[in-house]
Amino acid sequence: MTNEENSSWQNLIDRLNIKYRLVVLDDATLEEKVSFKLSRMNTYMAISILAVFCVLLTVFTIIYTPLKQYIPGYQDVSLRRDLMELNTQSNALNMQVESQARYIDAFRQMFNSETSAELYNEPSESAEIDTSNKDYSKIELDSISENEAKLRQSVEREMTYTLSGSKNEKDKLLKNYFTPPMEGFVSQKFDPDNEHFGLDIGSPIKDAQVMAIADGVVIMSDWTLDTGHVIAIQHSDNLISFYKHNAVTLKKIGNFVKAGDAIAILGNTGELTSGPHLHLELWHNQIPVDPLNYISL
Repeated sequence: MTNEENSSWQNLIDRLNIKYRLVVLDDATLEEKVSFKLSRMNTYMAISILAVFCVLLTVFTIIYTPLKQYIPGYQDVSLRRDLMELNTQSNALNMQVESQARYIDAFRQMFNSETSAELYNEPSESAEIDTSNKDYSKIELDSISENEAKLRQSVEREMTYTLSGSKNEKDKLLKNYFTPPMEGFVSQKFDPDNEHFGLDIGSPIKDAQVMAIADGVVIMSDWTLDTGHVIAIQHSDNLISFYKHNAVTLKKIGNFVKAGDAIAILGNTGELTSGPHLHLELWHNQIPVDPLNYISL
């Protein structure tokens, strides 16, 4: 710097450090009440410190008080979790209601066909029933007729097939060839009694690819709090496969995939996981089935 520049800077500093005296006088008697020694420098410093203090006070007030809820775009994490849980519960209730409605319709159709007039040999409406000479003492309540036994067997089969799927449906699934979703080992098997409706598959390969087990269309590619990144594929024969806890999904909703196409990367996302693995679920006609019965790992 030149001497002139040094001189100008020195003059500026000197002007900032010039002392002033602020005096408060009584207007009537002109008596001095209070006086302060000030300079431009300490005045600027005091104003700057006060401004920083006001900004910090405002920030802390917004962060640690309910005022943050009035900020546009702010969303409480607990509120988001509650909404996701309510959405999951409502979807589960809708599926249960639809399943019960189908069961009731199937039972009504079966009951109407099995309880026809011919099956029970019911008399016509115009026929008169003579009960005057009937001897009811010989009726055996513990015995059932052949028609009633058939009806009971039919109801039991209907209830069994509703819960686990009919044998024809299972045979139809077995005729399909399913590609393994990845190379690995089974860490936890299908256990519907403990609400584990899928198969956990681990892999020693980091960032392993997760592949589609069959041709289909992606109907879900989203993130949930419990299962992390999830992708679901609609296949033929009303079969849906779910792939959960992925690190990232590679397909979007509406994409058509073929068997063996990479759809996600193995990960450890979501709260319901304790390590990198793939949680695979198969649902046939809205009923969970054991993937090991159809997929060779």
